[in-house]
Amino acid sequence: MGPNTTTRDRILYQGLELISQAGLSGLSLGKLAQEASLSKSGLFAHFHSKEQLERELLNYTVDFAQTKVVEPAMQFPEGLPRLEALVNNWLGWTTRAGLPGGCPIAAAAFELDDSEGPIREEFLKKEKDWREFLKHLVLQTMGKGHFRMDLDADRFVWELCGIYLVHHVSFRFVRDPNSDRYAKEAFQSLIKRSLPDLQIKTSF
Repeated sequence: MGPNTTTRDRILYQGLELISQAGLSGLSLGKLAQEASLSKSGLFAHFHSKEQLERELLNYTVDFAQTKVVEPAMQFPEGLPRLEALVNNWLGWTTRAGLPGGCPIAAAAFELDDSEGPIREEFLKKEKDWREFLKHLVLQTMGKGHFRMDLDADRFVWELCGIYLVHHVSFRFVRDPNSDRYAKEAFQSLIKRSLPDLQIKTSF
């Protein structure tokens, strides 16, 4: 945290650290207040309800991930280089970002899948926005001629999200030492299947 960090930002960052380990369902206001060196009343002076805290924490998490995953990838040329950079940043991003646990966003997808309410709806919108962004990068890659033009972009994104989730579970829960290698190989296989068909001309 920088020298100009506000108390609110400090609370949100420490909340991010907590939910990376315990998820939204394990978020304890007492624990968060303690980590932020505040009383519960001091915490509620910044967030008037747990629902407000969860909503702002979700937004903060997405913005934080944006700086670690998306923004560095946008420095790469459009097309396959940018897509590959983004996926390389995305896989295991919480470890490189210094968070003590796993991806809170992936965890929330499992926590909120059977629930109803504004937090689920807000998270669902962000998940759909993320998938639309991935699709935009895939279409951009097709437009650059790096992927074949008949590629099903929605199917590509679906498979890519599957690779991410399997990597997350394998790395964080199963603790499989091969998780990174398998995920990268699966992504490269997905890319290989998406490349333009080679037109091999032969003369006899």
